[in-house]
Amino acid sequence: MAHLLRGKQAGIQNDLSSGISSELFNIDDLARLGVNSQIACLSYDPVQSILAVGTKSSQFGPGQIYLFGQKRVQVTLALPTRGASVKALHFCAEKLVCLDTKHALSVYSLELKTLLASHSPPGVVTVLCTDPMLDYALLGMQSGEVLAYDMDREALAPFKIPNLWLEVDPRARLSPVVTLQLHPRDVGTLLIGYTHGAVIYSFKLAKSLRFYQYEIPRGAPGGDGDPAMRNVARRPKLTQATWHPSGTFIVTGYEDSSLVFWDTLKDGRMIMARTLTDTNILLPGTSNSNINPTAGPTAVKEPLFRVAWCANQNPEDTAILIAGGQSTQSPTKGLTLLELGLTPTYTTSSWEFLAQFFETPKRQRILPTPPGAEVVEFCLIPRSDPHFAGAHDPIAIIALLAVGELLTLTFPSGMPITPTNQLHPSLTFVSPFLKRVNVAQMGRERWLGMTERRQQGPPMLRGGVELPRHLRRYESRNIVQTAHADGTIRLWDVGHGDEVENEKLLQVDVPRALGRFSNVDISCVSLAGASGELAVGLRSGELVVFRWGNNRNAGKEVGLVRQDQLGVLINVTDRVEPSLSEGMVPVTLLNQQDGPVTSVRMSDVGFVAAAFEGGGIIVLDMRGPAIIYRGSVHDMNKGHSKGTLRKHASSGPGAKPEWVTQMEFSVMMLDGEDYSSILLHVGTNLGHLGTFKILPDPSGRYTVQHAGSLVLNNKVVHIAPISAETGKPALASQVAVSGLRSGIKVNGALVAVTATSVHVFRPAANKGAHKSFDGFFCDSASVVRHQDQGYVLVGLFGDGNARAYSLPALREVAAVSVADKLDVRRFPDAVITPTGHILGFTGPSELALLNIWGTGEPLNPGRDKIFEPAALIPPRPTISAVSWVTGTQYVTPSDMDILIGGPNRPPSKRMIAQAKAEEEQLRRQGRAGMNTQAAAIAGQQESYWDYMQRQIQERTEKLGLVGDSMQSLEENSASWADEVGSFVRRQKRNAATGIIKAKFGL
Repeated sequence: MAHLLRGKQAGIQNDLSSGISSELFNIDDLARLGVNSQIACLSYDPVQSILAVGTKSSQFGPGQIYLFGQKRVQVTLALPTRGASVKALHFCAEKLVCLDTKHALSVYSLELKTLLASHSPPGVVTVLCTDPMLDYALLGMQSGEVLAYDMDREALAPFKIPNLWLEVDPRARLSPVVTLQLHPRDVGTLLIGYTHGAVIYSFKLAKSLRFYQYEIPRGAPGGDGDPAMRNVARRPKLTQATWHPSGTFIVTGYEDSSLVFWDTLKDGRMIMARTLTDTNILLPGTSNSNINPTAGPTAVKEPLFRVAWCANQNPEDTAILIAGGQSTQSPTKGLTLLELGLTPTYTTSSWEFLAQFFETPKRQRILPTPPGAEVVEFCLIPRSDPHFAGAHDPIAIIALLAVGELLTLTFPSGMPITPTNQLHPSLTFVSPFLKRVNVAQMGRERWLGMTERRQQGPPMLRGGVELPRHLRRYESRNIVQTAHADGTIRLWDVGHGDEVENEKLLQVDVPRALGRFSNVDISCVSLAGASGELAVGLRSGELVVFRWGNNRNAGKEVGLVRQDQLGVLINVTDRVEPSLSEGMVPVTLLNQQDGPVTSVRMSDVGFVAAAFEGGGIIVLDMRGPAIIYRGSVHDMNKGHSKGTLRKHASSGPGAKPEWVTQMEFSVMMLDGEDYSSILLHVGTNLGHLGTFKILPDPSGRYTVQHAGSLVLNNKVVHIAPISAETGKPALASQVAVSGLRSGIKVNGALVAVTATSVHVFRPAANKGAHKSFDGFFCDSASVVRHQDQGYVLVGLFGDGNARAYSLPALREVAAVSVADKLDVRRFPDAVITPTGHILGFTGPSELALLNIWGTGEPLNPGRDKIFEPAALIPPRPTISAVSWVTGTQYVTPSDMDILIGGPNRPPSKRMIAQAKAEEEQLRRQGRAGMNTQAAAIAGQQESYWDYMQRQIQERTEKLGLVGDSMQSLEENSASWADEVGSFVRRQKRNAATGIIKAKFGL
């Protein structure tokens, strides 16, 4: 009977939830935004222009693969091995190859977006190597062997390279493979990096060609320059090995930060050994500039995590990009770029000239990273060519920091690139990490007109096609505001699981508006959907208001002058990014210095309310702007209604500190009044709820008066003003405020939700009706509508359930568990929209979008098209004419099928399916009475198996012919040289005879 009396107690006669039953309450899992766990690796395909991101397995989710394309194109692939993390990702034509931490190799189809095959090699896989033109994945093993997996036949190939380092040191028991890289111009040559050294292997000769072992002699500083180790010879472990784009040289990196350049064509000698800061580190008696005698033994260098030898449009114009190698005490541990410039002509350059070339690069720079951030991996973004190990003509770098954040930089200048409208919105959650999130309702027309104009480079991701979705033209859009660790706020349409017409993101630069770029921690954000104004509160006590406008100083850098005036509004309209021409620009700044901002509310009619941890409350009128109210929570708690059930807990000495947690503007009649007013409702952490009236002043300004307050039983988590007759929101909208001039009367009520109860009453001090939550706490709540059938109160509770309560009876309508979709610990940060969508955290950097008025549909991980068959891979670079003349035999990718797959390579599934289809077609023709014609055709045409055998035989003969041709060329060259020599000797003999005859007069 209690729920029957609550409507009368609240002053609401109608059932606002009529027509809503538990059958309507079903959760649809619409989308995932962000990444579920820490990023482990990245890979980019310049042909398809898509980015692959692999994550680690953690308590927040399993390891997954994300594929991102243009705009909102996204596909998610699951790993076949449970509990595994992604270790390496490689694009290979229409396939994506993945190596996980449990040493399983997985091959995915980009066109089908499914797993094609999974294989667990016999042993521990340490490194993966692929090439866009090959059907094989080379696997470096911990045992030192190299295996080959046939991706087309989906089986392990019979080819195997033994541990070649045993030829150098048979006593080396454990020498795992750490790097593998195919020759950039000769696919038949492989560079293998072991922990003890590097080896060049020839597939054609099936043997090793050269060995490279790095040893630091006694007295030499080496890479780290540790004085305690100078008296002994040492061999640091190899960590990196990569080719020069022409294949003329290789560079090896070591755990002591040494960088060594080697020759590959003549005698394989060492050309130069250096670090990022010192050269000639193998000369005994030299000192290392990195060592500080007063720093102690801790002044060591990091190992080289990653080395990439990059090529510009001209492959001979190179640069080396290095991650690691910095001093452990260095404040900046960013990327290092050695711009070498044009490579000297190998045939005419002396060894001294080549050593000087690597010793003194044309330019050396450190690409900036955040202070203290350590780059452990990076992904180059080539312009169009996937060859040269993905380092041909790169335009940008995506660096992976040790903490899991992404940093995007230009190449080679190293200027930061904002990921806004460059990368998928999910990747902005880790660029840098997401800290706060809020959602506001905005009209479709208004949002379509909010497209910022900003100077920006060409898009990095252009691949993929987003499949069409259901289009909702007449609904308000869910505009999400994400606040990040660097103080950047991004606004974008998260949608309703429907078609997003304006997929662009808006970026708000809060640090520039503050005039500083450190200590910028955003605590709360509020966006007005009708006016497009944004209010931002910070933990340092500042309040900044942005609005849509033009940058008067576009393209010009204006000097930032910090103004430390406290409690005064500061004009900050000139603190705008130079690259922004039109967008969200700052308007005013208030530094209240009353503790962190705990709550902020931006109304649609130009009023801003903000509260601080010190208890202060301010109200701004943006028509000035001007401060029209400055007060405290203690002022509204001086008097309470007669229905107060407990004493004021925050009065007197030793009282608990009190601050505002929720604020909302409304237009309605107060209890006992017959006219409507603009109201501000304020709820605190101790359960006090006060109401303020905003009234016009004869001077043309507005004033704020305290209208009353009452005491609830716990922290206020939500305030929702509604119409007592229809249940519609009674917010301070532009239509409602304009109706005050005509004497509009809004019979309203207030729904206030605390952690332990919900209250429905007529403000300001009417007790109304309430319902207590037994056994669980409410973390987030909102009044939600279901089409035109009515309104209910929906909340997220600590037991992992989402519950709906009718209005005004507060009867539980339905309850469903969402603990399997959302992180229960982050329920206070979740947002429930008026349309019934829940945006909540599933992990530190992932959000889930749910719809409570659904049909129970699960999450669809990949609806978009990610692969474009028409995009062709450019041909692989070939060896130079000089290499061919010197005897290098060119091996084509087709030849590798025989060298690796062998003559008995089984047919692929595609070939078997094609053969079966041809046989089925002939069988159908025979059934139709065409046996004679089919027999004639069969007699004239070559069978598929005969065709395969003939192709293999021809390829084998061609390899033999190439060898015979080279032998004939050598013989012909030798005979030609002999004839030239005999001709020269004959001419010399005739000349000498002629001189003698002339002297004797003959």
